[in-house]
Amino acid sequence: MKKLLYILILLVSFSGIAQNETLFEQGKELYKNGKYQQAINSWMKILDNGEHSAELYFNLGNAQYKLNHIGPSIYYYEKALQLSPNDQDIKNNLAFAENARIDSIEPLPQTVFSKWYNSISSIFTFEGWAVLAVAFSLFFVALFLFYYFAFSEKRKRLLFVSSMFAGFSLVASLTMAFLTYGDYSRNQPAVIFASEIEVKTEPSMGSNIAFTLHEGTKVQILAQDGNWFRISLADGKDGWIPASDLKQL
Repeated sequence: MKKLLYILILLVSFSGIAQNETLFEQGKELYKNGKYQQAINSWMKILDNGEHSAELYFNLGNAQYKLNHIGPSIYYYEKALQLSPNDQDIKNNLAFAENARIDSIEPLPQTVFSKWYNSISSIFTFEGWAVLAVAFSLFFVALFLFYYFAFSEKRKRLLFVSSMFAGFSLVASLTMAFLTYGDYSRNQPAVIFASEIEVKTEPSMGSNIAFTLHEGTKVQILAQDGNWFRISLADGKDGWIPASDLKQL
């Protein structure tokens, strides 16, 4: 009975994969023929089936850009970049879409320490730093054991220095794992989907207007109050907007 169940699950899985591949190719043909909205509809069915990939998001971004939907195009390019952060085509197309935005936001200047931290923390994800910490811990234990059982004075000194270096690297990589995980947990980016939105000083329609944003602007979500999000910009400004006017990445 279990074997029949496994076979049934496999058949359903293969059927779903085949269906998604058909929808993807169908969308590509529609895109080539200039039927961008129909292509989007076809690719969205794949997302509805629970399947997603950098290539799928990239194509959705392209089709949305062709329709001059700046907000959705940036959103899907950003989604593609999350799955394939080093893809140059995605970066280039995202830059084109960002150039079409109305809002031009200058980020706050960074301190030397912030630049140094950002350049180092971007080398790995928090998972990568954690794996590195485990590797250095194994190196440290192995080197220390070799040092403990070594007979030669010269070899002992070399192994001791090497084990101390591995220990220092372990502490450093573990610290980076915790810091980058904190950054990941706090990072809640979103893209404005409304063509124009008045950002309020408080989470109510009757409050004062702090500033205005337009479609495609990337923001950070700081807090939520009912159907309102408190958002911040790279230039330090913050305020409240309705949840329906943005889409979280």
